[in-house]
Amino acid sequence: MKVRGTAGRSRGRATVRGGAVLAAVLMAGMIPGAQASAGGRDVRIDVKYGCEFPSGAEQVAVRVSATAPEAGEVDKPVQLTDVSTELTLPEAGLPDLAAVGTDQVEVETKLTVGVAQGEHTAETVWIGTTEDPVAVPDAEHPTLTSSGDVPSVTAGASGALAFTAGKLTALLTAPPSDDPSAKPSALLLTCTPEPDQDLALATVRIAGDPEWPSPEPPEAGKGKASSDSGDTDADARETTPKVGEPGSAAPQDGKAPPCVGDENNQFSLNAYVTGYADVPKLKSATLFPLACTQIEQGVTQIKFQDGLIHIIQDSTATLDYQGKPQLPPARGTFLTFGFMPTTATLEMTQIPPAAGPDGKPLPNIHSDLTVLSPGNSVGTTTIDLNLRLRLSDVKVNGVALDVGPNCRTERPFPLSLRGEMVLKDQVQSGYTLVTGGVLTGQVTVPPFSGCGVDEDLDDLFTASISGVPGAVKQIQGAPCAAAQSVPTACTEDGEPVQIPKPQR
Repeated sequence: MKVRGTAGRSRGRATVRGGAVLAAVLMAGMIPGAQASAGGRDVRIDVKYGCEFPSGAEQVAVRVSATAPEAGEVDKPVQLTDVSTELTLPEAGLPDLAAVGTDQVEVETKLTVGVAQGEHTAETVWIGTTEDPVAVPDAEHPTLTSSGDVPSVTAGASGALAFTAGKLTALLTAPPSDDPSAKPSALLLTCTPEPDQDLALATVRIAGDPEWPSPEPPEAGKGKASSDSGDTDADARETTPKVGEPGSAAPQDGKAPPCVGDENNQFSLNAYVTGYADVPKLKSATLFPLACTQIEQGVTQIKFQDGLIHIIQDSTATLDYQGKPQLPPARGTFLTFGFMPTTATLEMTQIPPAAGPDGKPLPNIHSDLTVLSPGNSVGTTTIDLNLRLRLSDVKVNGVALDVGPNCRTERPFPLSLRGEMVLKDQVQSGYTLVTGGVLTGQVTVPPFSGCGVDEDLDDLFTASISGVPGAVKQIQGAPCAAAQSVPTACTEDGEPVQIPKPQR
């Protein structure tokens, strides 16, 4: 998530130390570990990929760019930043692109990256998206660029740590339409590097390597470093590089995912949250996995209304999972036709707030603390999110059901959460940002659209999930303000100390 600077902002704000009621926090995702070292160098490779278009195989030019640290340390995360993937589509692929039926597309890329240290190898997945829909130019070779944060890699021993490009998928979709009758469409490209190419993107020295640079670069296209890379004990090493979670699975085992705050932004907060959402048609509740969110605090204002003092703050929260505005994917189970067990991966994506006249996202969080008398106050915080649900990896009674890449609610839907607090005789109960607490609301899932490949499955999921309001209960832990480094709220890495547990 890009965080705005604080220059020119009012100093009359409420902070974690100040203890004022600010904004509530909802759900969100993962931010990879911190960089292993300050500074870095720009790296890039140009690779020819063979991609499967609906009309047949075509060659696509791909450029992968990143900033790599000059060096790293054993058992500390190595983080590549400013990662982007640029695809230049061939003229022969334009009819397939035109079939998406729009002059703008949203792009999501998934690049498999090999990580190697000596003979020890691992893989990770770099996910990139476009922040805004991309205009499809009237050109022979349109270029589409995606970007995003990527998982960190931790080396367990010294030596050359090599990164190489691998398989690539690109999903091009039409932006969500306000027309409920519009059918979503998409173009999915599955791509493999053409043979006999140098796929080495970057090599990072891990402290302790006696010979640097290595006599020979990593062996091209093998996804691992050459045995002559200068790491003299590579053959004897038993430590495999550890990569961050690639984003294909949700952390549902109760372990807290990374949730790193911005140490350079006094207005940035981060907190863990988890909870349940009731699905009335199923007579059950769905667990949201433990997640993280980032929030940008707004300016605190004091108003006099109805003879009372109101401390008001409007802020903005954006879900952030692997650089995308969404929750971590989660597996859900429901009953189609009331009896057939069906499992699916649920991907909840936020429609980010629109930009205001100043170009900044409009607030979606409103907090109002009313001072009744010294030591007595009441507070209310509301959060308004616009979400969309997508289903994938569906199995009915254990048998895979192909729903296609764009099985989702036919339109975005609102979720409004509310947290309340009471301060009576200086004894506080209920929800505040400083202490965390319970947030409640209701959500109604719209009908589904775009489900199915060989047959229309929209009604199947609409009948099972949509249409009846369900209660939502989220539990937020106390947040961390990494820039303030409050030891009781933040770890040394700028993550929240408090991890909440879901309550029904």
